[in-house]
Amino acid sequence: MNTTAHKSMHFTAVALSSAVLALMITSGTPTGASAGEVEAKTILKGMSDYLAAQKAISFKYDTNLEVVTKEHQKLLLASSGKMEVGRPDKIRATRSGGFANVEMTFDGKILTLLGKDDNLYAQFEVPGTIDHLIDELRYTYNRPVPGADLLLQDVYGELMQDVIDVKDLGSGVIGGTECDHLAFRAKDVDWQIWVAQGAEPYPCRYVITDPKGDRAPQYSVQISDWKTGTDVVADNFSFKAPTNAKKVDDPKKLVNIDEIPDHFAVGGTK
Repeated sequence: MNTTAHKSMHFTAVALSSAVLALMITSGTPTGASAGEVEAKTILKGMSDYLAAQKAISFKYDTNLEVVTKEHQKLLLASSGKMEVGRPDKIRATRSGGFANVEMTFDGKILTLLGKDDNLYAQFEVPGTIDHLIDELRYTYNRPVPGADLLLQDVYGELMQDVIDVKDLGSGVIGGTECDHLAFRAKDVDWQIWVAQGAEPYPCRYVITDPKGDRAPQYSVQISDWKTGTDVVADNFSFKAPTNAKKVDDPKKLVNIDEIPDHFAVGGTK
């Protein structure tokens, strides 16, 4: 066979393989799609039940937030931190990035936000559970917790709202841990999750995509150093102010404590 013919057949085979793979992912047979959907929901529900059963959790995390400029350029903002959770009503979380160094503490009654670089902190009375705190941070203070959906008591119920498509994409490896890779599409958002296989089905990576936004920006959280029970160090979630720290009444005085720096602005006004 001549070289040209061989290359042509090879190209055709690759194209055909790609087309078949795309067809399998987007459609598949009705039976396979149904089985995959059931399996994916079962895995997600198992993760949710496992998380709800843990009274003490700690983990490290890395986040990536994509920002699209008015010139349609994607910028990736990265940060890292640690989360400690004591159910039902205690959290300590740290986050550091190129512009922020923040600690959040919640003891069941008082929420404290500390800007470490400026040594300023603000406190608010937010008595209640972690679920209540997350809602308050998200909707009242506009300070969402990284991967907050994964900290709720009913993760499955929260994530499955308005879901219209479910896929089980098989196995994947995150940070050396073999995971089940699941993909979901809701009315306004696409999201993927990688769940550790085995006796501790914790979330290893969570990716949210805005399919309607310019260039479909994504937000991802990758989790490592997962610990539960007696392996969790934190047992005291009360806030102790650092030396010379100053308390402020207006949270707006705490600059650069969000995942987007203050000199960024929606609509490009800054």
